[in-house]
Amino acid sequence: MPKSDLTELAGRLERDLGDPHDPSSRMPYTRVLEHDEQDDHPTEFVHLLQRWGALDYSLPRAQGGKAGDVETGFNLMRLIARRDPTTATAFVITSLSFMPAWVAGTEAQKRALVDSIRRGNRFAWGLSEIRHSGDLPADEMTAEKTDGGYLLTGEKWLVGNSSVTGGLSIYARTDPRGGPGGYSVFVLDRRQTPAGAVNELPRERMHGLRGLDMSGFRLDRVFVPDSARLGREGQGLEIALKTAQTAHTLVSGIALSAVDTGLRGILDFTDGRTALGRKVRETPYSRRQLTECFADLMVADAVSLGAVRALQVVPEHTGVWSSVVKYFVPTLLERTYAQLNVVLGASFYLRGHPQYAIHQKMLRDLSVATFADGNTAENLRNIALQLDGLLATATTAGQDLLDEADTRAAVLFGIDRQLPLYRPWDQELNSRGRDDALLAAPAALVRLRRLAAEARPDERDRLTRAADTAAQLLAGAASLRERVTSLKASLGRDYGQSAEFFDLAKEYCLLHAAAACVHTYVHSAAALEEPLPSGALLLLQMERLRRHLRPHEAVTDAGVVNDVMRVLRRLHLENRLFSYWQFPLAERGDPRAAGL
Repeated sequence: MPKSDLTELAGRLERDLGDPHDPSSRMPYTRVLEHDEQDDHPTEFVHLLQRWGALDYSLPRAQGGKAGDVETGFNLMRLIARRDPTTATAFVITSLSFMPAWVAGTEAQKRALVDSIRRGNRFAWGLSEIRHSGDLPADEMTAEKTDGGYLLTGEKWLVGNSSVTGGLSIYARTDPRGGPGGYSVFVLDRRQTPAGAVNELPRERMHGLRGLDMSGFRLDRVFVPDSARLGREGQGLEIALKTAQTAHTLVSGIALSAVDTGLRGILDFTDGRTALGRKVRETPYSRRQLTECFADLMVADAVSLGAVRALQVVPEHTGVWSSVVKYFVPTLLERTYAQLNVVLGASFYLRGHPQYAIHQKMLRDLSVATFADGNTAENLRNIALQLDGLLATATTAGQDLLDEADTRAAVLFGIDRQLPLYRPWDQELNSRGRDDALLAAPAALVRLRRLAAEARPDERDRLTRAADTAAQLLAGAASLRERVTSLKASLGRDYGQSAEFFDLAKEYCLLHAAAACVHTYVHSAAALEEPLPSGALLLLQMERLRRHLRPHEAVTDAGVVNDVMRVLRRLHLENRLFSYWQFPLAERGDPRAAGL
């Protein structure tokens, strides 16, 4: 969807949902907190969003939805999640449960499911099991072949929306021997099964997303027809992993939204508080804390921008992009939120005050992004297993390959560039040594230095320093490759189980993130509205990434911090999303007038 159209759509959703600080709006923080305190499923909000038609933008246009790309649904989910991550999760589960059909379903299957969803039916994704967690080749639910179909037997556990849906996508063993080719995916329509055929497991109480229905179900020889199988028999693991790639990428939006809301609340707090005779936001320490948190959020936004668009631009490389965003974004933003807590101080513990209660809820809910559809360790392992190829290509690629990556990077990180049609069936599980963010980084640095040379003097200095710092970070690819080779040689077969194995993958994510920030600046600069782009912000982003490796070394100064604060405050005062998208948010009243 063109940038102007997406901005208009986002603005319309914001206007219709209204100011979340206003108790009379359609999705206010007061009601969100009531649901959270009582562990209530946010049915009223889910129905509201269904009536609005938000889910249509996550369903394929060719079969009756409105989605031609993933980016639209991702950004609408962010606007929902900035009010309530629980509602956003409950809502998005249906679209993720449709993904197996989008990956491998027939035209008739996809059209029937889209029609069912648009009529109000919701779906859940029956994937994990209590004994096997993420070990999908060991799952025990069986699909026994019988005349005209299959008999499903077994349990699925920790299934989001399990007991509030009319349909289930189910991953089950079709070959008694199991293994990579031993599973298939089926769609079970509860309305077509005898009463009591689907036995619900008890709902689990959770630390975050308290209102989400997280439970499971048990089946005992429940019949589904042959037409309910998605794809070929034995294709289930491939379908599940491709679905997970999309889920990994989209779930980062919840973390982005939680920090957006948290940071926005802290800015209100610091505007209204004084310390030693001056507003808290004017004290140098608080200003640095706030701007560093903003820089972290914008780093995560750049990484997510590229990863979401990679699903369509380079589906064959999503094996690395999806794991990088799934590990890096929530891990980074959990640390960021802890820094926000420091600024809020003791008020963080005041559960009864709505402003602080929503801050606490966002902190609890943010964590879902670290474990939903694949935890941190699983994603780091996936990156680590590809490090050899990724680093070899990044450090030895020929000019033709670099030029190809540069062309694609302009679309991956150009916020106003048109995307090709989403083709989830073309996603591949291994990136085959290709990461366009790193491959195109040298060309992006050349562009950044050119932009610096053309900028006014103060901006020239910030951009030049940002380019220098980014170059230092990205030069670490050669050293990282040497350490991978050395570690493999010294540990042999134990390499894949070592803690160092995972640490190397973490460092790779820092390189990818640095490249993403530079690409976003050079390829989106012309499409951004004031106060973006900002050389001061880019420099602070580079410092924040560098501090993962050198915690006590700064490359910024008070002048840079003050300039970043001006960017942050302008976005806040003009009521725009803390993102390169800068979507207009619902008009705000005075939070203090609403008791916040």
